[in-house]
Amino acid sequence: MNYMNKSIKELHDDLINGRVTSKQLVEESIKKSHELQDECNAFVTILDDVEGVEVNDNLLSGIPYGVKDNYSTKGILTTGSSNTLKDYVPFFDATAIDKLNSAGAVKVNKTVMDEFGMGGTGTTGHTGVVRNPWDLTRICSGSSSGSACAVAAGVYPYALGTDTGDSIRKPAAYCGIVGYKPTYGMISRYGVFPFASSLDHLGVLTRSVEDAAIVVDTMKGIDPNDMTSWDSSHIKLYESLENNPKGKKLCYVKEFCDISNYPNADENLKAHLENFYKTIDKCRELGMEVEEVSVNRDLLNASYSTYVVIHSAEATSNMSNLTGIIFGPRGEGNNYIDMMKDHRTKGFSPLIKRRFIIGSYVLQAENKDRYFNNAQRVRRLIVDAWKDLFKKYDAVISPIGTGPAKKFDDLDKKYDTNTITLDEHLQIGNFGGFPSITIPNGFVDGLPVGVNITGNCYDDVNVLNIAYALESSMEYKGQIARRFHHE
Repeated sequence: MNYMNKSIKELHDDLINGRVTSKQLVEESIKKSHELQDECNAFVTILDDVEGVEVNDNLLSGIPYGVKDNYSTKGILTTGSSNTLKDYVPFFDATAIDKLNSAGAVKVNKTVMDEFGMGGTGTTGHTGVVRNPWDLTRICSGSSSGSACAVAAGVYPYALGTDTGDSIRKPAAYCGIVGYKPTYGMISRYGVFPFASSLDHLGVLTRSVEDAAIVVDTMKGIDPNDMTSWDSSHIKLYESLENNPKGKKLCYVKEFCDISNYPNADENLKAHLENFYKTIDKCRELGMEVEEVSVNRDLLNASYSTYVVIHSAEATSNMSNLTGIIFGPRGEGNNYIDMMKDHRTKGFSPLIKRRFIIGSYVLQAENKDRYFNNAQRVRRLIVDAWKDLFKKYDAVISPIGTGPAKKFDDLDKKYDTNTITLDEHLQIGNFGGFPSITIPNGFVDGLPVGVNITGNCYDDVNVLNIAYALESSMEYKGQIARRFHHE
C-alpha cells in the first residue's frame, strides 16, 4: 500500500483503525524523500532518525509532513537555503512548528527554497536547483519549491511554505497541487526568517482544499511573540467547508485575462486562458455569478515595480543582522568591517545582492520619497482597488502565470513585458494581506496549470468554500505527478 498518496483524513482513519502505524508512515515518507532527492533535489535535510508517535484524536497526529527551510526547528539544521546560514541549528521552534508538534504531527525533512525566499524559480538555493516532478527539465517556481515538489510527488500529504509575493501559490500551480496563504497574521510568523515583514505570509501546500483547511486550523492563532497575529479562534476552516456555492459572486480582471492584451501570446498562453474561461463557465454552472471587471491598467502595470521596491527595502533591513559576526561562517579580514564584507560577498547569491543594493538605494534619504514612499502610495491605491471589488464580489478569480512551468533553459530568454501583470498579479494578495488559494485547473501541453481565488481579509471561510466547490467539480483533487504515481 502506498499510504503517502492519501489525504489527511484517510490517513487518520487508517491510523485510528490500526491499518497502519505512524512508524510505517514515517518510514515510507523518508524512503520517498530519498527517492525524490535523487531526481529533484527537493530537500536540504532528511531526518532519517525520526520515529513515529502515538496517535491521538487530532487529524494530523502521526502523519509526516515537510518544513520549508526558513522555519526555525529546534536542534535541526535551518539554513534558509543560504550559504550564510549553511551550518545554523536553532535552539527553538517557530510558533507554527510548536503547534504542529502539540498536535502530534511528524516532520521528516526540511525543504529547499530560493535563498531566503527571494526568487520565483527554485534555482537560487545553496544546495542547487529544484526540478519539477512532472518534468525534470522544468522549474517548480519558488520560493516554496521543495515543499511543492515533495507534496506533488507523494512524499506526504502536506508541507509548510511561506508566501511574500506568490511563493506558495505559484509553485502549487506549477506542480498541480493546492497552495493556500490565509489572511495576514492568521498564522504567527514568530521563528520564521523574515523576508519582507509587511508582505510575508505563512501557509501550506497540499493536494486538496480540505487538507489545507485542516492544517491551517492547527497552525493558526494569536501569538504574544508576533504583534501582527490576531485571534482567529472563532474561525473553523475545516468545519465550515460546504459544497454550496450558489449565489457566490466572483469577478475576473479583464486586463489579466483578455488574450488581446498579449500580442505575442504563444500556444501555451492561449490554451491556459482557454482553460481559465472554461472554469468560469463551470463556476456559472455551479450557480455562482461571475462578471468581468476592469482595473486601471497604469495601476496594474505599476504593481510589480512597487513589489520590488517594497520587498527589497524590507529585506535589506531584515537581513542586516547576517554579518558573519553573530552567527554563520566567519568572513576573513583584518577588521570587523572587512570580515562582514567578505562574509556577505561570498555568502549571498547574485540575486540576493541585487535586491540588497536596490533596497539600500531606495531607502537612502535623498531617494526615499521618490521610490519607497511612492511605492507605499501605489500599494495603497492597488489595495483600495481590490477592496472596492470586495464590496460587490466574494472573490476575484484569476489564472496563474502564463501557462505551465517554464523550462530551465528558457529562464534567460527575453521577458515579454506584456505578460508581467499576468505573471506577477498574485502579489496583490500580499499587498492587502488577503486570503488567497490556488487549486489545480487542468493541463496545458501535458503539464499542470492553476487557478487562484482571492478574497477579502478575514473572509477565509468564504474563499475556501468557493475553492472547495470548484475543486469538487473537477478531476484534479489528490493528484500525484505521473512519474511518482504508484498504486
